[in-house]
Amino acid sequence: MEEILALVEARLRTALGEPDARAAVTFLGTDRVEVLRFVDGDVVRYATLGMSAHPMSDPTAAFADPVKGPRAELILSVRSGLADTDKVLRGLAVLAASPQVEGVIVAPGASLDLGEPLWPGAPFSSVLVAESGGLVEDLELDGPAPLSGSAGDDGRGPGGTMEPVRFLPLLPMTHNEAAWKRVRGAQELQERWLSHGTDLRDPLRGSVALD
Repeated sequence: MEEILALVEARLRTALGEPDARAAVTFLGTDRVEVLRFVDGDVVRYATLGMSAHPMSDPTAAFADPVKGPRAELILSVRSGLADTDKVLRGLAVLAASPQVEGVIVAPGASLDLGEPLWPGAPFSSVLVAESGGLVEDLELDGPAPLSGSAGDDGRGPGGTMEPVRFLPLLPMTHNEAAWKRVRGAQELQERWLSHGTDLRDPLRGSVALD
């Protein structure tokens, strides 16, 4: 686990630079989750570190494979100086811990709801999970070495190969946008944002027109 997180942090530093702050949150029954803050001009980025220590597993599966399964970290980008967005640190840690706590798989197109404003006065309590690979490239991981005489279906040891760590951007949604997304889907909401030139990094923005 420590080796994976060291590689994840190195990838974040390569893509985003040196973090200027970090906070750690531990929830009962889960591993520690850190949130790193990176400043890039007038944009501040918050990235989780710890979610990828374990693969996410299907909550309906009889057994959770300790090796196979998707791994991810979360990244939120907002314009700095407009709101007290540093208060999002604990909320991001809560979302990053949800695979361990609730047994969910966080993937592009999903909605994550914090149940409270992302930061004081924020018009958002939920986020849309976007596709990875843009801001921070996926991190390929080496799978466990083959074990002679005990290969699984893929010809490797019992654990098989490991999926890459994906760095998933989070796009804040207003209450109206979240409700619209549930009915129309993630792609249509993203197309609506794009067609209206919505600044998704604006921590004070209102809802896009949803006629």
